Amino acid sequence: MKPALKIAVAGLGTVGAGTLQLLARQAKLLAVGAGRRIVVAAVSARDRRRDRGVDLSAVRWYEDAVAMTADPEIDVVVELIGGAEGVALNVIESALKLNKHVVTANKALMAEHGTRLAAAAEKAGVALAFEAAVAGGIPVIKTLRESLAGNRLARVYGILNGTSNYILTTMRESGREFAEVLAEAQKLGYAEADPSFDIDGIDAAHKLAILASVAFGRPVDLPGVYAEGIRHISRLDIDFAEELGYRIKLLGIARLTDHGLEQRVHPCMVPRETPIAAVEGVFNAVVAEGDFVGRVVLEGRGAGAFPTASSVAADLVDIAAGRYVPAFGVPAASLDALPGAAMERHQGAYYIRLMVVDQPGVIADVAAALRDEHVSMESMIQRGRAPGEAVPVVLTTHVTVEAAMQRAIERIAGLDSVLEPPRMIRIEDF
Repeated sequence: MKPALKIAVAGLGTVGAGTLQLLARQAKLLAVGAGRRIVVAAVSARDRRRDRGVDLSAVRWYEDAVAMTADPEIDVVVELIGGAEGVALNVIESALKLNKHVVTANKALMAEHGTRLAAAAEKAGVALAFEAAVAGGIPVIKTLRESLAGNRLARVYGILNGTSNYILTTMRESGREFAEVLAEAQKLGYAEADPSFDIDGIDAAHKLAILASVAFGRPVDLPGVYAEGIRHISRLDIDFAEELGYRIKLLGIARLTDHGLEQRVHPCMVPRETPIAAVEGVFNAVVAEGDFVGRVVLEGRGAGAFPTASSVAADLVDIAAGRYVPAFGVPAASLDALPGAAMERHQGAYYIRLMVVDQPGVIADVAAALRDEHVSMESMIQRGRAPGEAVPVVLTTHVTVEAAMQRAIERIAGLDSVLEPPRMIRIEDF
């Protein structure tokens, strides 16, 4: 058997501790798959006293994670610190300069700096592996980059944030409102004290930028991702979605269009019979559509210590066995600067919910606003009569252009009979 692959782990939080436990428990299994042992030789963390669930008495400790990368015995640096800048970035940059392989679970860092770091890894002749950065334990990066290499992909989409999916699932199942379910998710540990990263679509945008780069062979373009969260979704919208035959999901979607590559994260209404609609709770799912393979659906746990550690271990096994490819599937210099498609040019169907005063002429005014922007109405739901009272009115449209829809919404919002901002959710026909 070859000499052991010696690794250094920077960051021993939830994922770091889970990775150490997996490597210890599955040591024999990993050695068989890798053709050599994988040994944790060094670690760096702020608190040495905390119990990580494994014996670290024989492991070298470093106060300075960057200094650890210069340890001459280390073959691979595993960065599990997190954050797009600061120590995490310094650790990876230092490791690559020292010709050390890098494994990371850092989605924010790869979304911000992935293209540049991939070029640095190629120059050094080492691997930059990041399976754990997207969708936790789901092997989506390897699938897109290698297993589907014989396909031209038309679309990649998925549920990329478990917190938002848990909230939307629980709202539907319990009939409760967003704020109440969010508070429960925070108590259960599914949502952070400051949940904005998850519920405003930022986390999903980081992951989508990475997926789009791998799927379509283009430089990572985080600024090109349109991001919208789920704060405005109400129980009323979820109930109407069910009535119309849809489920509401926060999706990340990368799609080739005549205008370039769309990258967008926002709530979507998806038909109940589609595979993505059945993915519930904290689970993630990614769907890829290729010209030869058709539709491929991957589902699993998108976060947590052990699922993420599973992906870290998979990258380590590949490196140990000498199986590694350019980070994004093709050399960084060959990434195609495919133009991005502006969100204003998106074409699709829409769900619109209005709260209006029940009085004559309201629907005619709304219809006029849609007509003037050439937006065709497909259906309308209006409950009973309550003269002078606030009532919901729901409209769905045929396929139209986003910019026209936004102009119509702005005009409708200005009507005296409309009592609160209109709620718009895009309908996806998967």
